Amino acid sequence: MSNIGGIYLFKSLDEKQLNRVEDSSHNFELKEKSGIFQQGENADRFYFLLSGQVKLYRLSEDGDEKIIEIINPGQSFAEAVTFMNMRHYPVNAETLKSSELISFDMSIFLDIMKESNDTCLNLLGVMCTRMHKWIDEIDSLTLHNATYRLIAYLLDKVPPGVIEASHVHLSTPKNIIASRLSIKPETFSRILSRLNQKGLIESSGQDIILHDIEGLRELLHEAH
Repeated sequence: MSNIGGIYLFKSLDEKQLNRVEDSSHNFELKEKSGIFQQGENADRFYFLLSGQVKLYRLSEDGDEKIIEIINPGQSFAEAVTFMNMRHYPVNAETLKSSELISFDMSIFLDIMKESNDTCLNLLGVMCTRMHKWIDEIDSLTLHNATYRLIAYLLDKVPPGVIEASHVHLSTPKNIIASRLSIKPETFSRILSRLNQKGLIESSGQDIILHDIEGLRELLHEAH
């Protein structure tokens, strides 16, 4: 078992509480395209991804898939369901790659929260910080156009302090990224093509070289 104390949900727990959580945990592995849970299904466990990749998505009435989030190693998911009165998963979860996960018992974790006001308040502070990040992302998805969202996504992959050409490898298929950014696949491809023609990037398969980071930032400002 990895050090679960490093998971944001558990950082406010003491050793005894951590032991209780760990005793309720379960490590398992899944192959690519394996379902973890389905929308509407009764929820009793939340998850932490050790390796691989997971998509959270919903299906429209027409059967169209909308990616809600891409989960990468080091991220947890479905934990918010723990605090709902009616515990049902609001989305579907499926592996994009062969993955290793840990699942945790929601009831055990909720009991720990009920037993300690200090622990509960500390967790509330952590979750509020994460909520602000989600609000910023919602703003990006709803208030800005497709070009803005794609450029912002690419620039977010640039390491801090890098101002010259930077190589970005897309570990997630482009159609999945497009869905995550609420961009149609054909629009996604057209934007990449335009950025190529402007000399701002060079795209080849899953690899993209950002030739002009400052130019991309200026274009981001124009698209705002």
